[in-house]
Amino acid sequence: MFPIYGYGFGMDPMMILILLAFGLSLWASFRVRGTFNRYAQVHAGSGMTGRDAARRMLDLNGLYDVPVEAVPGTLTDHYDPIKRVVRLSEPVYYESSVSAISVACHEVGHAIQHKESYPMLVARHRMFPFVNFASGVSPFLMLGGFLFDSLNLIWIGILFFAAAVAFQLVTLPVEFNATNRAKRLMVSEGFIDLREKPGVDRVLNAAALTYVAAALISLLQLLRFIMIFGGGNRNQE
Repeated sequence: MFPIYGYGFGMDPMMILILLAFGLSLWASFRVRGTFNRYAQVHAGSGMTGRDAARRMLDLNGLYDVPVEAVPGTLTDHYDPIKRVVRLSEPVYYESSVSAISVACHEVGHAIQHKESYPMLVARHRMFPFVNFASGVSPFLMLGGFLFDSLNLIWIGILFFAAAVAFQLVTLPVEFNATNRAKRLMVSEGFIDLREKPGVDRVLNAAALTYVAAALISLLQLLRFIMIFGGGNRNQE
């Protein structure tokens, strides 16, 4: 039998790291909302709304056929690569603030990546169908391994979980690249001035930290699974 309580399920150093990563994730979530709300109160000197900035950035990159739509909620902004549309939350779409322009231009950065077939974005899109399936079945495979005392089933679950971790790691350069594209264009085209740039950096860096924290948690969990079950065949009775 697997020694569930005697091997790797105590408060070991890896579990402490995972808990610290969870703490970082919670802090990052609070920080991104707090930073967004803070700079949502700072009016952009250009007078552009998030919608204006997104439309202008799209046009500058020849993406005239990509629409910009408003969606309900806060921080629900995203680029839909299937329908090729930039969707901005209402506070971003309608408001003229440092936060609104920053978030809008970041999402357009993904549209530009799509147009240019940015390699990491292409890899992410290709991975998504399998990862969507794998992340859903992985917990059930590992649970089934416990119930039926099957190390092989557990390892299949771990491999599927590893695919989800890989997806999160690939997401990091995609997000950082979109942010860098947005920052360069916002300054060069006068969407913001140099006095407003520190606010842009804080808004977008806070958002990026949430992706880093999520990837770190998943990676540490994967490493812990490997540490626990890597010697599982030696510990079966």
